[in-house]
Amino acid sequence: MTEKEQKIKILIADDSEMNRAILAEMLGEGYEILEAEDGEEALDCLTRHGTTISLVLLDIVMPKMDGFGVLTEMNKKHLIEEIPVIMISAEGGAEAIRRAYNLGISDYISRPFDMEVVRKRVTNTLMLYAKQKQLLEMVAEQVYEKQKSNTLMVNILSHIVEFRNGESGLHVIHVHMITRLLLEYIRLKTDRYDLSDGDIQLISMASALHDIGKIAIPDEILNKPGRLTQEEFEIMKTHALTGASMLADLPVAQDEPLVRYSYEICRWHHERYDGKGYPDGLSGEQIPISAQVVGLADVYDALTSERVYKKAFSHEKALEMILGGECGVFSPFLMECLRELSGTIKEDLEKGPADYSGEGGVSIRKAEAMFRERQNRQASPVPRQRSREEAGDGRLGGEDLRRLAEGLELVYDRVRLVDVSSSAQYRIGREGELTAEPYDCYRIWDRKGRCENCISARAYAGRSRASKWERSGGGLYQVDAMYIETEDGPFVLEMIRKLSEEEQSELLRIGRGGSV
Repeated sequence: MTEKEQKIKILIADDSEMNRAILAEMLGEGYEILEAEDGEEALDCLTRHGTTISLVLLDIVMPKMDGFGVLTEMNKKHLIEEIPVIMISAEGGAEAIRRAYNLGISDYISRPFDMEVVRKRVTNTLMLYAKQKQLLEMVAEQVYEKQKSNTLMVNILSHIVEFRNGESGLHVIHVHMITRLLLEYIRLKTDRYDLSDGDIQLISMASALHDIGKIAIPDEILNKPGRLTQEEFEIMKTHALTGASMLADLPVAQDEPLVRYSYEICRWHHERYDGKGYPDGLSGEQIPISAQVVGLADVYDALTSERVYKKAFSHEKALEMILGGECGVFSPFLMECLRELSGTIKEDLEKGPADYSGEGGVSIRKAEAMFRERQNRQASPVPRQRSREEAGDGRLGGEDLRRLAEGLELVYDRVRLVDVSSSAQYRIGREGELTAEPYDCYRIWDRKGRCENCISARAYAGRSRASKWERSGGGLYQVDAMYIETEDGPFVLEMIRKLSEEEQSELLRIGRGGSV
């Protein structure tokens, strides 16, 4: 690689040759300078060099296409997200500056130029974008490693817990799958349990521990091929309290959500809605929803799996037995969810864990579509969009949205579309379909009305992008918003992620002068 190829590329777009020369001289020989004398030439340069350009210094008033036109095209091509722009102009009016920021510029420098100011602002902008890319890469890697570790942990636990009773280890994985499906579907049907994405993920993970207490059950009872005596059954029942006690004795913060959910599930997944379960005889909504759902998933998979003491029942027979009350009484609402989701559950289990994403999978989205079609509540699902190639008009189609969402979900905790006019929010399905959620977009921040600093409204108004930090529930969140156009109209794409403690510390360090 030559010395020239190693230099940072900066594009200076200005119709004045003298201004371009002055800026190039101010920046010094440490950069590779590209020049454009009008907006069209600037766009051509951006097209040819792409994201190898690290920064654009852009004049407002230029022939053929002005600076605002260049910014508009950069937004359409999503280059503004990758290449920072510093606007340079003698047009210092508030309206021009406001319009430039709405179109996504990072900074504004007015003429006449001050060499020290130009150098500092260029350096700061380059450092900020480099740090942002570094953080995004770090988060993407952390998310990937976390997902991989979570899957590995489920598999390890399933084999440890079930090794002693001669099972394959699939029971824990199946319970995890069914629990997640049910929780996602419950959230679609009602807001009574206030389930967030994080809650669903944690409860699904905690379900792997539901039978951890069986480690303490004697082998001769655990693996008895015939029916248990009443005395043996009483010993078997102790696994619920034993598992809960093991978790209560952990030398970790007991108020951690994962520990709390695990305790609820271990202790109460054998409770029944009519109060005739064990160990505490809880009834109705005294039983936490985490334990209710895992208890139902546990019964279903136990019925449809082969055990040392029985053959496997068919999916249809298992449903008949559960709905008929042969396995204890469950919540009528959960029974309704099980009936409506039964085909999806059967499909996922037949695919097996190798085809299961652990994060909902295609079948979750099919379940959402099925629910919306049947209930027709609040808003019908937006029809599946065509791909961009099918549309032929440059607007995002279903395939584009699917690919975009899949890529962003590697970095962000939540990706959603927001209709600014109605505050409605939509999920992007695995097949590119949009499904309306039952809550206004600001519900995620526990607000009862639109946010005072609504970046979606700003991004929509400026046909641009915007970012902010949002505090909620003791955590700090990065929120990015970007205007996009689909076949069904304009939306704002919102991307949300919670910062780790390390990232928050790093931001504080930068804010205190840790960077140039």
